[in-house]
Amino acid sequence: MSRQIVLDTETTGLSAVDGDRVIELGCVELLNRKLTGRNLHLYFNADRDSHEDALRVHGITTEFLADKPRFHEKAEEIRAYLEGAELIIHNAPFDMGFLNKEFERVGMPSLTSMVSGVIDSLLMARDIFPGKRNSLDALCDRLEVDNSGRDLHGALLDAELLADVYINMTRGQEQLLSSDAHSSGSKSASAALVKKIDFSQFDLPVILASDAELAAHDDVLTQMDKSSGGKTIWRKLA
Repeated sequence: MSRQIVLDTETTGLSAVDGDRVIELGCVELLNRKLTGRNLHLYFNADRDSHEDALRVHGITTEFLADKPRFHEKAEEIRAYLEGAELIIHNAPFDMGFLNKEFERVGMPSLTSMVSGVIDSLLMARDIFPGKRNSLDALCDRLEVDNSGRDLHGALLDAELLADVYINMTRGQEQLLSSDAHSSGSKSASAALVKKIDFSQFDLPVILASDAELAAHDDVLTQMDKSSGGKTIWRKLA
């Protein structure tokens, strides 16, 4: 049984190394790509204020967190929930860096060592939609996932939205796996699906791209080059 956890955090700032802390953790469980409703949602008293920019993003005040548990009080519960699962995170290095640091502070193994693997949905989206905006909001709009209730960032809401986005982005994989399962047991069935076609009997025209199509193609390549920070190689090859 495939168990995946879609995970998101909110933090006091951008640098775990410089002492910023996790203040909210939201997790959504998927079993065989189906939502189970067995989610985990926690707030933490970080014993420090959020930076102004971070506060504008998530709106979680120090006053609200004053009576919430510290991370070390919930660390074992988090470990038990996440252990052995495959994590799905948007911009995974950010959240993993913070959570690894939190577990390090309480003398526990890193989150990386607890889970079976991590899927970065941001990298996946960049592969599927090169040259496009691939923020969570942009993906929700593109994949028709309703994010109308997302005025501020919230870890659980964002994890729920990301779960829908991930399922939509990988829906073709589910169909492929289903097809493989039906066909793998019978060589004769596979053979029946394969029909060789002799293309020499056809007079196939060569259709060249128009100037407008070439310009549009060049524009897409330029956007991809910019989004990768100039790391593409086709310009050099050209």
